[in-house]
Amino acid sequence: MTSMTVNGKPVRFLLEPDTPLLWALRDAANLTGTKYGCGEGDCGACMVHVDGEALRSCLITIAEAEGRFITTIEGLSRDRSHPVQQAMVAEQAIQCGYCTPGIVMTASALLAKNGSPSEAEIKAAIPNLCRCGVYPRLVRSIQRAGRVAKRQEIISAAPAPGISASDAAREIPALSDPSEN
Repeated sequence: MTSMTVNGKPVRFLLEPDTPLLWALRDAANLTGTKYGCGEGDCGACMVHVDGEALRSCLITIAEAEGRFITTIEGLSRDRSHPVQQAMVAEQAIQCGYCTPGIVMTASALLAKNGSPSEAEIKAAIPNLCRCGVYPRLVRSIQRAGRVAKRQEIISAAPAPGISASDAAREIPALSDPSEN
């Protein structure tokens, strides 16, 4: 049994010790915001924080994560209010969205260490691949997130958190039978 803290809660995984952290998070903990990209550590889609450092969860086993503090995209901000998330939306640095959770995790770890990174520092610190090619907007969004985090700038609205339960459950009126007309 492997124990760690995931998103502030103690977790024990009843999995083989050599199970990649990625699969423990996705399959056992149902934290599917951490994405599987390449499985080889090249793309960064699976990035999580391990003791505050951005690491590729496909390359770390649950045995290596034993006793450590893990933060996933779900633990960073459930309501998408984190400055990196807000700035990426404001700068239109999200296209298909597949790489977004990993980029957000990498960028937030960078900003925790360096609140005002230069363009060169951002490019050196963000190894994530984005097939949509949002890199120029990504640099601007990370710099903007740094300003937002330091309260030097305000983004007027957080992105919508998704479909509310009431909207998802509303009734759809029945269609009339054309033969009745």
